[in-house]
Amino acid sequence: MSAVPANRELTMNASDKPSAKAGSGRKALIAWVVRLGAIGCFVLILLYFAIMAPGFLSFYNAMNVVEQSAILGILAFGMSTVIIGGGSDVQTGGIDLSMAAATGLCAAVFASMLNAGFPTPVAFLATLATGLLVGFLNAIAIVRLNILPLLATLATMNIVAGAELILTQNTVLPVTSDFSAELAMGSVAGVSFLAWSLIGFTILMLVVLHFTGTGLRLYAVGGHPEAARAAGIGVGRYLTGTYLFSGACAAMASVLLISRLSASTPGTGELLLSILAAALLGTVFSRRFVPTAGGTLLSTLFIGFLANGFQLLNVSSYWVNGVQGALILLVVAATSFAKPSER
Repeated sequence: MSAVPANRELTMNASDKPSAKAGSGRKALIAWVVRLGAIGCFVLILLYFAIMAPGFLSFYNAMNVVEQSAILGILAFGMSTVIIGGGSDVQTGGIDLSMAAATGLCAAVFASMLNAGFPTPVAFLATLATGLLVGFLNAIAIVRLNILPLLATLATMNIVAGAELILTQNTVLPVTSDFSAELAMGSVAGVSFLAWSLIGFTILMLVVLHFTGTGLRLYAVGGHPEAARAAGIGVGRYLTGTYLFSGACAAMASVLLISRLSASTPGTGELLLSILAAALLGTVFSRRFVPTAGGTLLSTLFIGFLANGFQLLNVSSYWVNGVQGALILLVVAATSFAKPSER
């Protein structure tokens, strides 16, 4: 009697192996098609602008795009770090919807401090503390209170946006500062300080994420949190660190924003779509569909060239938002389809 179930079990196990291999092969093929298709779309769009938009391929225009992408790039790196640490699942994984609002509040604090006569270093420290406070609030809600990141950061976004309106009275705060003017107009070797800030930040992120133990452990926390806990990694500490870093990125980006606009202006919440697009688009350059430093930089520059191409063709900037939203939907849908085991 016992021989029949045993044989049946052996037969089932033997038949499961080819099925598992076939499923893994299909998954790898889908991932390859998604990645190749996304890269192909990027290339085709850039080729279209290169042909149709005059001056698109000029060195001056390329440097202009890099300079304009500095603010978005720093914010995208902050968002990517949160996604790496919290996992790439859109519903339950890491995300920080408060980044754009935090940037606006930090810019308001920096402008207010400078206009009040405080030295630039003091104003910067106050701005950095503001960004870290926002990140700390997110970390408390997510790590300690176990609120979903999507909901926690959405609530924080509204709190921070309200604080900015109270501080600025929903008005523009002009800023006159030698530091801001030098940051906006200065250059080294023909490359502006804003462009150098993106280049330097990218190198820093590349080293930390991919060539240090901290970066490897962060990927482990986001990819396999239970295994990370079993290995003795402080998952909560790493998650807290990602949101603190996100707040610090918002503070640094706000200083660049002030230097570029010479003012703190309402409406920074509109940056959120671009930040999400840059962070999520960067996942298609990864074998495991998780953000990388190189992927985040490429997607940031792609969004910058996309907006630049529309400007050169005299197309309304509203189309940029529509295209970014469509790209986010496509990337999320495609990566979810390529990773059926995580759904």
